[in-house]
Amino acid sequence: MSSESSADPRQDALCHWLDSTLRLPDFAIAPASSDASFRRYFRVSLAAPCERAQGEATLIAMDAPPPQEDCRPFVHVAKLLGAAGVHAPRVLAFDLERGFLLLTDLGSTTYASALDDASAHALYLDAFDALVRWQSATREDELPPYDEALLRRELMLFLDWYVARHVGRTPAPSERATLDAAFAALIANALSQPRVYVHRDYHSRNLMLCTPNPGVLDFQDAVLGPITYDLVSLLRDAYIEWSEERELDWAIRYWERARKARLPVAADFTQFWRDYEWMGVQRQLKVLGIFARLKHRDGKDRYVNDMPRVLRYLRRACARYREFAALSRLLDSLEGRAPDFVYSL
Repeated sequence: MSSESSADPRQDALCHWLDSTLRLPDFAIAPASSDASFRRYFRVSLAAPCERAQGEATLIAMDAPPPQEDCRPFVHVAKLLGAAGVHAPRVLAFDLERGFLLLTDLGSTTYASALDDASAHALYLDAFDALVRWQSATREDELPPYDEALLRRELMLFLDWYVARHVGRTPAPSERATLDAAFAALIANALSQPRVYVHRDYHSRNLMLCTPNPGVLDFQDAVLGPITYDLVSLLRDAYIEWSEERELDWAIRYWERARKARLPVAADFTQFWRDYEWMGVQRQLKVLGIFARLKHRDGKDRYVNDMPRVLRYLRRACARYREFAALSRLLDSLEGRAPDFVYSL
């Protein structure tokens, strides 16, 4: 083990576990990334070939401390992704009780760092192909359902963390009724959509530029749910924004691929687009709540910088549907701005 004892007991324990797992005289670890959860990732550089590494020169060690994190869904979904032909990390070793995993390394170049006007089209087409393979592998009873209870818990994040904590507003009875009506409509729409495997965070920070492309990360929260969910996560990404013209073109290209693969997308693209936009409203409300919680509970302020982009997506979609006219007015009030013209469709 090349890592010296540190003030980080979890990292020390991880290094000891790697010692016994790799059985090498020397290796080095360095921080690779962290995310919005309690998980941390370290890149493990090997000084010599190792049977456990299956020919790889670097590996990734995940530290997912119990009881905050449970590694079992990650191990299970990694197998599902691999079986579907999606490039996800292979799990080489694990200690579920202590929350340690050893994974293959998909590199350090995320879509978020690689995307630009010139590269975006080809990268998104690769992401669509991977998404179609993932959805086409759907089987019942492999993943928990994206059911009414989970959808509602996610939407309540907006009320509890964005409205109440971030904005500092206790909704009036009429405002709570507006939210309740919007939540009910969004849940009903989500539950009416065909169900497929849903990654649940399929976006530029969780897709890696590698061969084959893309590599897919952060999939432990996968569920069985609405077919439009992962596409809207990708194209209405909280961290990068494209023109509506490009978004529409890409959505059509995904839809055409999905139909060719006999996935249960709506035969009428107009209906598919409506479901996609409504699913986006649900996700954007959830994301605003999560970003507010990250700031106020977890002290991770940087996510607040992405809230304006999420709000633009949300307001644009709400303005297109009469069912969300009252929600649009409430968003105006929360932001202290004059109402926009609402296109009631």
